[in-house]
Amino acid sequence: MTQNPENSPLNPAEGTDLAALDQGTYTQLRTARNEARLELDGTWHQISPRYVVSQIVQNAIVLVVVVVAAVVLNVVLSQDWVWIPAGVVILITLITLIILPRQAKAIGYMLRADDIVFRKGILWQRMIAVPYGRMQLVDITQGPLDRAFGITQLKMVTAAATTGVQIPGLTQRASEALRDTLIEVAETRRTGL
Repeated sequence: MTQNPENSPLNPAEGTDLAALDQGTYTQLRTARNEARLELDGTWHQISPRYVVSQIVQNAIVLVVVVVAAVVLNVVLSQDWVWIPAGVVILITLITLIILPRQAKAIGYMLRADDIVFRKGILWQRMIAVPYGRMQLVDITQGPLDRAFGITQLKMVTAAATTGVQIPGLTQRASEALRDTLIEVAETRRTGL
């Protein structure tokens, strides 16, 4: 879903590259079949498919650690009961891995004139609108595996802890462009408060 920067409701600075928001991302926001269409005045942007690969690797590491710990406890200490909690953790992790691609395709954000709208989820949908003037902090975070896959997580913090938004799986360029745009627009909106 590409958005022409000239059609954006925002007026970013000359150096801000809003075209970076749609480079290397999914092409269509996944929605529930019976979802009522919300009339929002903007274009949905999505996250990078590399987020799914990063999460699969992280979950695979968890699976390996759980299996190794269960084998060690079973062999060294002769504890057969360890297979019950290990099996539960393995089952939950495998279910998470199965639904992960669908969840990733349902994550999106929209830049509007007065706020940014974030949505995630298919069964349990969550949509949050954060007014630009209420933003106090825009933070980009990268873990070691995220760095290896070239993705970041952008976090927006407001005065109310419940309205903080985290957008995972953004490319480095997209997160920097989004951060710069949000900071610039938030500063102009704060002057009117």
